[in-house]
Amino acid sequence: MEKMIPVKKLVWALAAAGVLGAAGGALAMRNAKVMPVSVSDSAATAPAQAGEAQVAAVTTPLANAAAPAANFTPPPAGMPDFAQIAAAQGPAVVNISVSGTVKTRAARVPQIDPDDPFYEFFRRFGVPGMPGGPNGGGEGGSREIRGQGSGFIVSADGVILTNAHVVQDAQEVVVKLTDRREFRAKVLGSDKSTDVAVLKIEAKNLPTVRLGATRDLRVGEWVLAIGSPFGFENSVSAGVISAKGRSLGPDESRVPFLQTDVAINPGNSGGPLFNARGEVVGINSQIYSASGGYQGLSFAIPVEVANKVRQQIEKGGKVQHAKLGVMVQEVNQGFADSFKLDRPEGALVANVEENGPAAKAGLRSGDVILGFKGQRIVSSGDLPALVDQSLPGDKVDIEVWRNGKRETITATLGDANEKGAKLAKAGGDADGDHAKLGLALRPLQPEERRQLGTRDGLLIQEVGEGSAAARAGVRPGDVLLAVNGTPVQSVEQVRGAVKGAEKSVALLVQRGADKIFVPVRIG
Repeated sequence: MEKMIPVKKLVWALAAAGVLGAAGGALAMRNAKVMPVSVSDSAATAPAQAGEAQVAAVTTPLANAAAPAANFTPPPAGMPDFAQIAAAQGPAVVNISVSGTVKTRAARVPQIDPDDPFYEFFRRFGVPGMPGGPNGGGEGGSREIRGQGSGFIVSADGVILTNAHVVQDAQEVVVKLTDRREFRAKVLGSDKSTDVAVLKIEAKNLPTVRLGATRDLRVGEWVLAIGSPFGFENSVSAGVISAKGRSLGPDESRVPFLQTDVAINPGNSGGPLFNARGEVVGINSQIYSASGGYQGLSFAIPVEVANKVRQQIEKGGKVQHAKLGVMVQEVNQGFADSFKLDRPEGALVANVEENGPAAKAGLRSGDVILGFKGQRIVSSGDLPALVDQSLPGDKVDIEVWRNGKRETITATLGDANEKGAKLAKAGGDADGDHAKLGLALRPLQPEERRQLGTRDGLLIQEVGEGSAAARAGVRPGDVLLAVNGTPVQSVEQVRGAVKGAEKSVALLVQRGADKIFVPVRIG
């Protein structure tokens, strides 16, 4: 992306310093939009790509690591010793600079207002449209990219973890240590779906971080970040864990992000997030911002996710991701009432991939997944993250809510790297109308069935103005497939399902190529 984002438009920002949309990814933006979470082939990941940069010799002499101050005053009781953590772990945090060239198409060069607070930063890092920066492509061709990020050393022989977007499209990666030595790094591999990359430099006896775990990390605990915001190396900031297990939409659905209020800015990407014991619990990755700078919402990749990627890359050079083959929606109060659940929790199955792992195991649209491998599913975002903790071929037990009771289904997970099938269709056959919902229905004609790819179904001809269905967002032209998870084949079945509902019903409708559940409150 090569344009400035309007200040008033909330966007997700990849927090690397450098060129927009390029290897260093300074403020690589996208719209923050809530979407159904896919656990199918839409999130499939290509094999990790090996880097091209070769290892170079040391360019500056070794310097002694910083030692703790002699006159040290312990912090107040209950407070973490940030100074000790920074002194002990800081030498293992590195600055990463990237450069390369990318092909461009003819495009209008974006201009940056000199009064913009980021003008000097963008000028420094050579963003298109700035004095001394590339020309934005002109007639097409190639342009130079430069960027900066952070990383941390996980083995004394030079293995480094960072974000995949920091080194994306880079032809040269240079790692700078706190003792001012510089090395050219090789990209062993990167995984776009988790945004984790593994680098290697040729060095020995390097300082390393200690890896922790997020399992026992609690909301409200202190955490500390070290990185290179805006190129200011080895900067320290602190805050607390604001939330755990955040899902940021379908593109990042594999990662249960840690949300913090730690000050993270462009250039912090790839740097470590430490707990109060000085252990790495995450990789700082994204911020939520209207301006591209820190506004109190930062997100880190859990260290377990990063370590799993590292192990696979070091072992085989690529990353495998498991696939269940369903698309799920959040369960709100309306769905909970419709399916007679005690509380709104779980992941509602909207679509099932044809011949996918879920379909072979017997999962259906309308099932509510409450547990996976013995772990409770509270929100729909929990499911893809748990699936990704497994490997293709693993057999897993899935607890579902179906027809008012719990059932356990065993599925064998597939490989997300394999191209998936289309999502399955389902439906019923009926005619007539139902006043309580405010719908006028008729059966589909044979040609309509062929166009929609469904054998049966009720076409919603009209939606009564101000009716329960209209308030829920049902539209004329939608195709009613099921009520409360049960396919309907006649208007009598619709009447019966609605009559037996107390507060609301869940309508499975097909809208174009998509199938969605719509909760309709009737009581």
